[in-house]
Amino acid sequence: MTALPTPPGADSTTAPATGAGPAARETLVDVRDLVKHFPIKGGVLSRTVASVQAVDGVTFQVRRGETLGLVGESGCGKTTVGRLLLRLIEPTAGQILFDGTDITRISGAALKPYRRRIQIIFQDPFASLDPRTPIGESIGEGLRIHRLGTPRERAAKMNRIMDMVGLQPYHARRYPHEFSGGQRQRIGIARALVLEPDLVVCDEPVSALDVSIQAQVLNLLKTLQRELKLTYVFIAHNMSVVEHISDRVAVMYLGRIVEVTDRERIFRAAEHPYTRALLSAIPIPDPELRRSRVILTGDVPSPVNPPSGCRFHPRCPLRRDLGNPEICATTSTTLLDGGNEHQVACHFQGAAASQGRGVAPA
Repeated sequence: MTALPTPPGADSTTAPATGAGPAARETLVDVRDLVKHFPIKGGVLSRTVASVQAVDGVTFQVRRGETLGLVGESGCGKTTVGRLLLRLIEPTAGQILFDGTDITRISGAALKPYRRRIQIIFQDPFASLDPRTPIGESIGEGLRIHRLGTPRERAAKMNRIMDMVGLQPYHARRYPHEFSGGQRQRIGIARALVLEPDLVVCDEPVSALDVSIQAQVLNLLKTLQRELKLTYVFIAHNMSVVEHISDRVAVMYLGRIVEVTDRERIFRAAEHPYTRALLSAIPIPDPELRRSRVILTGDVPSPVNPPSGCRFHPRCPLRRDLGNPEICATTSTTLLDGGNEHQVACHFQGAAASQGRGVAPA
């Protein structure tokens, strides 16, 4: 088993890893038409009367060594996508190719090696830790389950990873309630990284933390990514956090991805009306730099009965500006490549940008 590198220095503020451009990187995860519907039971016989279409035809790729930000408002299905990647829940349809192997077609002993290579950092660090177990045992549990090394080697490895995330050896004997929120998240990070995974799903790992602690944890994740050559799928709804840590960004709305491109392009030249509405809501303290707000009317439709055609069309300001074209309500959208690896799921790709709605390029 490859030894962990030496801990980084005290200064945790680091620049993103450099190297080959995103297009030159090898694809580690290839998700194709991923679907997850949760059945709704009803009646005396508890028959399936409807389904919650949490994820409905999601396709994206994650390249080795990059951070893909997965963003969207609450209920759009981004956390469900993360748990599908780990096979914590079973997909209804679709494929998840991890390093060339479709992990949706394997189970049991054949799946166990892939569980070691894909780990998750949960949103609530306290809820994900056993309150009756010392954190040293929680961090080292994966090593015991996968039977990696001798007890002495496992203890040494646990101490090294604790040191890397900023925990002291004596912390191993303490319980979760004895730590602050930031320290608990460091415990969750250590537990995810002790198995030396290739892919880490970060499920809103800083949303429950204070702003100052958020910065520390984000810088720690970037440092560990560089040191351990990690690949992240970073799930968040805070666009500022996504801008800080991501290489590419995928925007989700009501179970589908509506736009995918690199970080700079998504913040400077977003094309989907929903993405531009999200970006316009980012607070900017300087009045001279404030952008025009895009106010979305109506509520988010129910995933039990999503709209026909483009799922965003009932709230789309661009559709209203174009005279409510019928194609938006009748024909489903797919991700179309507009060049420079910029994919947009809109029948009028580029129209929002040409009209100057939402966020103007910086």
